[in-house]
Amino acid sequence: MTIATIRMWSWMRPALAESVVRGFQGLLFASTVAAAAAAAGPDDVAPTPSGTAVRLIGGEEVEFGPESAPVAGVKLNRPLGKSDFTIGLSFQTEASGVRDLGDLVSLWDARRRMGFTLGLRDNTGVTTSQANRRQLQFGIDAGTTPSWRAEGRPGEALLGFSIAVHEGRLYVGTCEPELPHRGQVYRYDGPGRWEPLGAPDGSNSVTAMAVHEGRLYVATGKYLTAGSALPASDNLERGGRVFRFVGPGVWEPAGDLDPTPAVAALVSFGGRLYASSLYRPAGFFRYEGGERWTSIPTPGGRRVQSLAVFDGALYASSYDGATVSRFDGESWTDLKPVADDVTQTYSFAVYNGSLHVGAWPTGKVYRLEGDGSWADAGRLGAETEVMGMLVHNGSLYAGSLPRAEVYRYEGDASWSLLKQLDATPDVTYRRAWTMATYQGRLFVTTLPSGEVWSMSAGRLVTHDHELSPGWHDVVAQRASGALRLFLDGRLVSQADDADLDLATEGQELTIGNGPRGRFVGSMKNAWIETAP
Repeated sequence: MTIATIRMWSWMRPALAESVVRGFQGLLFASTVAAAAAAAGPDDVAPTPSGTAVRLIGGEEVEFGPESAPVAGVKLNRPLGKSDFTIGLSFQTEASGVRDLGDLVSLWDARRRMGFTLGLRDNTGVTTSQANRRQLQFGIDAGTTPSWRAEGRPGEALLGFSIAVHEGRLYVGTCEPELPHRGQVYRYDGPGRWEPLGAPDGSNSVTAMAVHEGRLYVATGKYLTAGSALPASDNLERGGRVFRFVGPGVWEPAGDLDPTPAVAALVSFGGRLYASSLYRPAGFFRYEGGERWTSIPTPGGRRVQSLAVFDGALYASSYDGATVSRFDGESWTDLKPVADDVTQTYSFAVYNGSLHVGAWPTGKVYRLEGDGSWADAGRLGAETEVMGMLVHNGSLYAGSLPRAEVYRYEGDASWSLLKQLDATPDVTYRRAWTMATYQGRLFVTTLPSGEVWSMSAGRLVTHDHELSPGWHDVVAQRASGALRLFLDGRLVSQADDADLDLATEGQELTIGNGPRGRFVGSMKNAWIETAP
């Protein structure tokens, strides 16, 4: 009985097509390698394909570009269900640092949240931070109901302003407006536990984070709490400085962007680190090493805020109008206005290969179309501002103001409310501020309670380290009730699979594409094997 349907795209090389056809002469639903089904341990090595594995790409290197079609579409006539399965491949990413990295393999129905995804995450423009950088993630879902967990309040935080995952740890920078407190950086140490790492300077906030050249950079600011309709901070110390993390309590100065009182965002783009100014005077800066920065004119003299890497360029939101601007490394180009009733643009996310931006006061998300126009992707309930956005385990999530709610995108212009995270009474604004994926969970910060929350949706295993350039071997596996992720032959992450039933009948497995977007790089030796 035929159990898989193969679709070939016309651009495929004949030799590659023949390789795929030969591979499909094997049975798709075959016994999983016995060693892979054994209990995983820290020294386990990655499973290898047996003789019955299906070869998707042979030993010939296949290049993937921004416009490339997936290598092949494979439709399974039987659902994955609760069966074990294993996927392996070798890949290298594009090395310029000017593109989102996309998905390696996916079998995913976005509307049902059904199937699996395997990809690389470089989450830029998450409000003011580069939350995840070049991190490998493998997840499954079966339309499950998300579960939430309170993660505690770092220090005396009014909010977690900035967030980043670096070298296997989660970092949050706070706004602590009341003296003698100052903005600090905290490191997550498990549910409800936050390790203080010190205040980089005397200002009230650590406003932005990014990983650049393997180091964690943070920026500071004097946050005007009146902008969130809260009492003014009694800490008048300006920020506008950038620091490198050395160790607990040790912050190495990396420059002062004077007269900038507060840095808005940090991002690594094209091998360079960039920063923007939260308040006037408008500022945009490129790091030159040591404590040196070069000031670059902003588009039309407007402030640029959130900074996102997409499609070979750096995109910036603005508090000075309904604008998004594109920076190619030398100069700015303004895109078409987002919408007539938008006065400020906020955070970014890349979803289904398209750039999305959140806005005020419409409380809507807008999607950048191929002709440069913006499509209305829907409003978050009755909210008026879209804060951090992030693609987590195949779905797009967004935080909001004034009720600090988190929503999930359901397609077209539809969003589902998941939870209100901050119910502080007698305040005008509450914010679900910024987000990051860490240890398989979506972490979200809030204002004004300062509490951090995390969410689990389906099951996700993450390698919370920056992936180095060059070729890598990855194996993603569901076996013996667990999800396992192997990188370069070694187990790097695992979690239970929650006994999820993946009803994937009729879905198409694609190589080099998925809910995040197209993979940019090269692949070879891709295979899949599933148990009966």
